[in-house]
Amino acid sequence: MAISFERPRRTASSFRFVILDWEGIDKICEPRAPQGSDYRNCIAHSVNAGMDMIMIPYRFEEFLEHLVSLVETGEIPMSRIDDAVERILRVNLISGVFEHPFSDPSLQDMVRCKEHRLLAREAVRKSMVLLKNGKNENEPFLPLAKNVKRMLVTGTHADDIGFQCAWGGNSGKITPGTSILEAIKDSVGVQTEVIYEACATEATIETGEFSYAVVVVGEVPYSESVGDRTDLSIPFKGSDLINRVASKIPTLVIVVSGRPLDIETQVMEKIYALVAAWLPGTEGMGVADCLFGHHEFVGTLPVTWHRSVDELPINAGDANYDPLFPVGYGVNMFQSDDNST
Repeated sequence: MAISFERPRRTASSFRFVILDWEGIDKICEPRAPQGSDYRNCIAHSVNAGMDMIMIPYRFEEFLEHLVSLVETGEIPMSRIDDAVERILRVNLISGVFEHPFSDPSLQDMVRCKEHRLLAREAVRKSMVLLKNGKNENEPFLPLAKNVKRMLVTGTHADDIGFQCAWGGNSGKITPGTSILEAIKDSVGVQTEVIYEACATEATIETGEFSYAVVVVGEVPYSESVGDRTDLSIPFKGSDLINRVASKIPTLVIVVSGRPLDIETQVMEKIYALVAAWLPGTEGMGVADCLFGHHEFVGTLPVTWHRSVDELPINAGDANYDPLFPVGYGVNMFQSDDNST
């Protein structure tokens, strides 16, 4: 195949090639696929249907063997391979990848620089939403007292950067950053003892003599199908943990998630405060900034927070619109009224 390496004319059609998503062919060949489907046959149909680039994470050696064989037998025309290669190279040429194949090393020092981390911290402060503050309006629970004898921090998401920032992938220390637990420890007084357990035991809850507890719960990193669930309960038995802790200790709950989760009535009645932190990213100090009163909560809900999945779909203006929290809702710490819109 002859390809001109002169820079092609930049047109909308110049940028077109078709990508088959991660393990797409494998999905076709799963047990639920049509009877008689096999990997070789699925490759032939996919390429001949116009797939130019195919994401093969695991079976790539088998894929290459089948692809070469399919071309040799004529089941996939060589012209189809030429067409796919030309489309992919054309986009790379127009994009300037061949002239500038590497990123600019002079920008490396900007990655995780102080300025960017401060901006990320500010974004956390301004996006969090305070949903409940105190058992009644006259006795706010936040801001938290810094100089207490002992406090409890618990929950799967209290000390996990992966849970805080990943749109998909793993939990744990996947990137440099500050967890919510680390931020709390950095914010309290030097005499305050911070007790941390990912899942607080009954013995700890019963005998800890804590001034208050911070329970941080939420979802695992997800995108696409991993996030498809038949319910929106808090994973890892989060509601059970909240109930156990809040039954004995004045409790703040922080929800780390990309969407509203189920907050049962008994949970709302027991807890003293509730914060939607969304996905706060690497700067857990942004969470602590608001918890301890250095900055006000200014965020409001961009979506309706349902009472139960039975209400879904739910939208402002529905005839029977009675959510747990309406779209635009948000509470202030230092003002008598809330900041709802």
